[in-house]
Amino acid sequence: MTEPNVLLIVLDSVRARNTSLHGHVNETTPSLAALAAEATVFEQARAPGTESISSHTSLFTGYHVREHGITNRRHRLTAGHTVWERLADRGYETGVFSNNPFLTELPVGLGDAFETVVGRSEELPFPDGVNPKDFVIDGPEGPAKYAEFLRAALRSGRPVGSLLNGLSFKLPDRYERRLPRAIRADSSAGRYADFFLEWAAAHEGPWAACLNLMDAHFPYDPGPYDVWGGERLHALQDAMTDQVWEFAGGERPWWQRRALEGLYDGAIRRMDAQVEHVVGTLRERGTLDDTLLVVTADHGEGFGEPSRVRPGEHCVGHGNGGVYEALLHVPLLVRPPGGGEGTVVSEPASLTEFPRAVDSALEGDPATAEWFVPSDPVVAATDGIDPDTQERARQYLPDVDVLTTPADAVYTAADGEVRKEVRWGDCEATLVVHDAHAQWVVDDTTELLDPLVDGFEDAGVSTSADGVGSDVKQRLEDLGYA
Repeated sequence: MTEPNVLLIVLDSVRARNTSLHGHVNETTPSLAALAAEATVFEQARAPGTESISSHTSLFTGYHVREHGITNRRHRLTAGHTVWERLADRGYETGVFSNNPFLTELPVGLGDAFETVVGRSEELPFPDGVNPKDFVIDGPEGPAKYAEFLRAALRSGRPVGSLLNGLSFKLPDRYERRLPRAIRADSSAGRYADFFLEWAAAHEGPWAACLNLMDAHFPYDPGPYDVWGGERLHALQDAMTDQVWEFAGGERPWWQRRALEGLYDGAIRRMDAQVEHVVGTLRERGTLDDTLLVVTADHGEGFGEPSRVRPGEHCVGHGNGGVYEALLHVPLLVRPPGGGEGTVVSEPASLTEFPRAVDSALEGDPATAEWFVPSDPVVAATDGIDPDTQERARQYLPDVDVLTTPADAVYTAADGEVRKEVRWGDCEATLVVHDAHAQWVVDDTTELLDPLVDGFEDAGVSTSADGVGSDVKQRLEDLGYA
């Protein structure tokens, strides 16, 4: 048997409880449900962190958050520690396809693990026109060479399209959505699915790719799958100056945050359709059975759920303090090369096991149900909001100390139930997690958490990140980051 291809599809910001695969009332993931008949579904999968950078670093390296320590854009993963680089050394072509800036734009080391990086610069509404990204200087200030871009645009064969490329590229997302659809940059799941499929078709194999889809990341974009949202919710979303801190600071009522789930659900359905498109295309090409397919999410999303540990705190957005179930409980579906038998695994599973799962697939290990279930308890962690986000939060909150406090969670299985030990600053508790929808506190103490967390050592895989350009800073702000 030849070495299998590897495809990791990350449904960015998708929590398990809003997928119909996990019993959500809206049919958001019919394609995943159909694919489950030939795959293994891990019902109790957990993300290692609550934000893109920490979770993707764990996914790529197999290190826990407390080991790699990469939790914000001031950190950088050093070369040579990812499964993608190991695969490249074996002769694989590697690529990442996403408009998530942590994977394709920010100098945090994640994009450096791939030979091909397809990101936001490919989203232009007029691809044959001049690319404005070629006229931005990377660096702490990121000054744009506007005059040079204008001269190049006017001298090109497509001056109007080139100028509209520049307008689309520089406008923040909240303003770009007010442009006519014909001149908006296309950052949809379909766009990146097609980028990936075109790339995969150009290689005989083996190839290994990460396809990260961002439609369910704020601002939520259901596109043609706007089944549970509508214009009123789009108007509400567009009117928000800050989709996290306006709620946390009491400037907007929590019902408005919860109402956005309608758009969020449609965005999940939109990505689910592209999973079907990718899987169907690979099947038609005859390469699906030669591919390890893993579909998951890097973290979930909060819509105002109250904390079970710290009364008065609420989960809103992601990466803003706490280790809520809404952020950690994610979908995880694995189709091994050749297909599976529709297995369901109820033990706690960790995305940190992805490199081990790849190794198992390469070795032809048939025990798919064990690939993401570690021998030790499943762990997750966050450092709380970073210094840049703290500055933004203080515009709405008088005190952000709680949100800067690290939090940790440990999951174990005992007597047929999943238990979660959690500590957030000076508060701790033990919970029973029945499924993606139900959990309850059973004790206000923990037993396993301290020795496990205290036992982690620095893996020595991080350094300080370089500064970022002004265009990337604006992109982060548009996505809700400081």
